[in-house]
Formats: sequence, structure tokens, C-alpha cells
Amino acid sequence: MLDFLPEAMREPTVLAVPFFVAMVALEWWAAWKLDHTERDRPAQRAHLHGTRRSSSAPGSYNIRDARASLLMGVVSIGTSAAWKALALLGYAAVFAYVAPWQLPADAWYTWLIAFVGLDFLFYWEHRLAHRVRLIWATHQAHHSSEYFNFTTALRQKWNNSAGILMWLPLPLLGVPPALVFAAYSLNLVYQFWIHTEHLGKLWRPIEFVFNTPSHHRVHHGSDSEYLDRNYGGTLIIWDRLCGSFAAEEHRPTYGLTTPVDTYNIWRLQTHEYVAIARDVRAARGVRTRLGLVFGPPGWKPATTNPPVRAGRQRMLGSPHRRDQPAIET
Repeated sequence: MLDFLPEAMREPTVLAVPFFVAMVALEWWAAWKLDHTERDRPAQRAHLHGTRRSSSAPGSYNIRDARASLLMGVVSIGTSAAWKALALLGYAAVFAYVAPWQLPADAWYTWLIAFVGLDFLFYWEHRLAHRVRLIWATHQAHHSSEYFNFTTALRQKWNNSAGILMWLPLPLLGVPPALVFAAYSLNLVYQFWIHTEHLGKLWRPIEFVFNTPSHHRVHHGSDSEYLDRNYGGTLIIWDRLCGSFAAEEHRPTYGLTTPVDTYNIWRLQTHEYVAIARDVRAARGVRTRLGLVFGPPGWKPATTNPPVRAGRQRMLGSPHRRDQPAIET
């Protein structure tokens, strides 16, 4: 059906770009009509007025925040392609020489195995990304926006190495590498529409099986009761089965527990790596250094500090844990 297109254009996420653009434009227009566009982020307003951070109106847009999200999404197209090119070499070798069998690429059950299998592996990779600080450093940029709208869905990470490793069981089980990449792209396309506050809870059977805007709003919440919940990509049943599910009981406060306070896309993507390097350099002992790298975000040595709630926490050595953070514009 898509043979008339160049091969690169057959990538599902590329084909979905016009849909992404149309939906962002529609949601942005709605925010403008409702006077829900802002110049200052919630954290900036709280800092300027000395108040507690609170969410903006549902569906709000901040032009600079949205622009940062869109730019990160554009760059991620290139970085994702580079990571996939590297992965293809390993996947092809595993598929051809290690897999005990090779599933036919044109069989419906191969597509089903690829899609469900990748969604299951996505759940565990996503969960690890919130529980291992080094992997969290690759993922935290997606959570850095204090808004929850369609542009937030495009605020993608540039380092896909963890996902590439987690998908390895699929070619090992005989799933053709092209189907692995296609399943991941379809998973990402699905997740675009769930980044919105304009849809409430859906029909109960859908809410029970699939990831929905309500479930994903919880995942993006920085409230203590919402941290480390609802990791599913397309299906929410993995969270229900593995004990990480939480229902939406109130509107979340979006973003990181300690805002990054920048619109610079390079800093948004890399600030946690810098914080890890600084913490490790200042730490003493191999065990402490390993904990600062591979422990959960917010981990601190028990001998010097009481344990903290693991989740989207910043380390004491992070440049963004300040009594009065400087606001970069």
C-alpha cells in the first residue's frame, strides 16, 4: 500500500507526522480561544510570588515550553534513526544465527507477538527507567514539562540505548528486526493521543485494558501518590498485573519534583548526566558511587541521610535542588 513512498517514509511515526501537527494545532488553538496560553511556567510563578507550585488550567500551552518539546521531537527523529541503525546490525545477527526459528514476517501471529511482546518489554524498560538513575537520565527529559498536552508527547529522549537492549528477546525469539522497529513505532504513535487533558475517563473496559489519557496523566504527575505508576505503553494490564497501577483520583501536578528551570533542549536532555558525574566525583567509596549511578533517583547513602521516597527525585548534588532556583529564560 505504501510502495509509492520512499522506504524511509514508510516508518509509522513519520507517516503520523501530519496527524501530530494537526492535533497540536487544534489543541493549541483551543488553548488560545480559552485564554489558556501562558508566558511563565507554574514553577516560575511560584518562585516569583513565593507560593506553592500549582498546575495551570487544563490544556494550557506555554509557547517556549511547547517549542522546546517540538524541537526535542525533531532531533529525536534523527537520534532514533541512528540508534535503530546500530541495533539493526545486532538484531540481524541474532535473528539469522542465534534464534532457534525465524517467524514469517507476513503472518498475523508474528505481528501479534511483536506488538504484544514489545509492549511488555516496553513496560519493564520504562519501569527500569524510573528506578535506575543512569537510565532515568535518558528518560527524565520527557517528564520535564510542567504541562500535559500533545507537544509533551513529542518531548522524546535522544538516548534509546536502554530500549534497544530490552527489545533483544524479540529477534532472539525469531521476530524479524523490521517488525520489532515497526511495533515500537506503532507503540509510540499510540501514546501520542494519551497526552491530553481534554479527554476524561473512557468506557470502563477500555480503561481496564488500555493505557488512556487518565492513566497517563497519573504517570506524569509529580505528586507523591502518583510517582512511579502506570508505566504501560499501549496496554495498562501490565501495571495491574505487576502492582504499579494507580487510578486518577485528582488532577496531577505535572513535571519533575524539582523543575529543571530551563527551555534549553540540550540542558533538558543532559542535566542529569552532569548531576550524576558531579555526585560520583564528590562521593567516597565504591558502594556509594555505584548507588549514585545505579540506585533509584533520589538515592542517598543510608549512613548520612534517611532513605527518601524513590521516584522522580533530584539528588542533593543536583544543580536544580536549590532553596531559590535561578530561572533561566
